[in-house]
Amino acid sequence: MTDSHLFGASRVRLPHAAYPLLLDFLSEHFSTISRDTWRQRMLAGKVLDERRRSLQPNASYQAGALVYYFREVLDEARVPFSETILQHDEHLLVVDKPHFLATQPAGRYVEESLLRRLMRRFDNPNIVPIHRLDRLTAGVVLFSVNPSSRDAYQSLFRQRKVFKCYEALAAALPDQQWPYRYCSRLEPAQEFFRMQEAAGVANSETVIEVCEQYGDIWRYRLYPVTGRKHQLRVHLAALGAPIINDPLYPHLQTVTEQDDYAQPMQLLAKQISFIDPLSGFLRYFKSEICLRL
Repeated sequence: MTDSHLFGASRVRLPHAAYPLLLDFLSEHFSTISRDTWRQRMLAGKVLDERRRSLQPNASYQAGALVYYFREVLDEARVPFSETILQHDEHLLVVDKPHFLATQPAGRYVEESLLRRLMRRFDNPNIVPIHRLDRLTAGVVLFSVNPSSRDAYQSLFRQRKVFKCYEALAAALPDQQWPYRYCSRLEPAQEFFRMQEAAGVANSETVIEVCEQYGDIWRYRLYPVTGRKHQLRVHLAALGAPIINDPLYPHLQTVTEQDDYAQPMQLLAKQISFIDPLSGFLRYFKSEICLRL
């Protein structure tokens, strides 16, 4: 089996532990998946060893071995929007991600994630996101297509050498002075998928300015200095201007199984630029998506 057959496969390195069978480990380690489900996956050839050979339910446990497995989502919903390729070269793949499409497999979206789509489209199992956007956020996302240069580009984000500009539609704040630098401490909320502000030293920072005014709704540009989870969404909500159609902030809305595709959250990763670590030239990418009420 070649690498092209591993599109979207997850992997786990087996720890040093005493299990008679690999099936015993999988059932215990991934406790939300039943033993019978794992058995069916193994019989269907969806659990593989390092040599891409199918592992059967009677396979013995080998500490230190690398095991590939394929996640499954029953009746996975199709996301009815397409991504746009902005740039593709020997090192980078730059994509304009639509709203509602997950950057990589998560939760109830596996095949309908941007990463899986790109792996299939370009027949390349080495595609890896260099950063990510929330599923409900649209805009520019960078992927590495070459393992040999991957760390050079990832280090740009670690060292905060990437300029990012977002746009959002939210309530007007006529009494606020602009531009405004908002800083606060963000910590996980009680609900694991949300963030909240807390007392203490600030660990998040965003510069915000107004670029257009439409009566009660304004278009804001946001420049994240740090990259905390949901940072822009929390900061605008804290100022009294939650992003239009944001289901999490300032308050958790009723969660439904089906997305309302007619009401996308009005947040867009509009621009990204950086000095290419290999060529030394400025690279600049801009989303073709436009936020509209």
